[in-house]
Amino acid sequence: MYQFVIKGGVLMYPILFCSILSVAILLERIWSLRRSKVIPNAFIIEISDLIRLRKLDESKTLCKLNDTPIARILMVGLKNYGQRREVIKDSIEEVGRMEAASLERFLTTLGTIAGIAPLLGLLGTVMGMIKAFTVISHAGVGNPQMLAGGISEALITTAAGLTVAIPSFVFYKYLRSRVDKMILRMEAICIDILDLFKEQED
Repeated sequence: MYQFVIKGGVLMYPILFCSILSVAILLERIWSLRRSKVIPNAFIIEISDLIRLRKLDESKTLCKLNDTPIARILMVGLKNYGQRREVIKDSIEEVGRMEAASLERFLTTLGTIAGIAPLLGLLGTVMGMIKAFTVISHAGVGNPQMLAGGISEALITTAAGLTVAIPSFVFYKYLRSRVDKMILRMEAICIDILDLFKEQED
């Protein structure tokens, strides 16, 4: 592995850094986007039951004790309980946008890595070919060992860039889809809670 990095030239270091950063983001996001950490089922069932029973104080306490995005969103709705539906909806949407941004954290960076890794590989290819042609211009084609060094560098950086970019792009799309589904699920839950508020008022 170390020999490949050395043979690939100086651009192998930013490509290697991109690969480490990509893996770190993937592991952090998979851990942070667990359903139990974002939309725990037990919490949703319990908060719905408390609202149906008009136990607002207990509902607020439950939200405070539950450190999840959906709990923070519903807490705002509970604080505005008794206001017009539009007021409650606007406050929930405002906090919801902030929580959605939190769920999307680092995804842009992962997408950027997927975009720049092959470009770094391409740049390494160009630099490797420049070296190869420089050897040809000075020594001709009579020394294949010197010529092979530049070609080897070109191929290694291309392969390394694509090796980092392809999984990064796949993981970016996977995490993006996962976040979108969670946001839609939270929106559906908030609508259900708003309907419960309406039932309590009627």
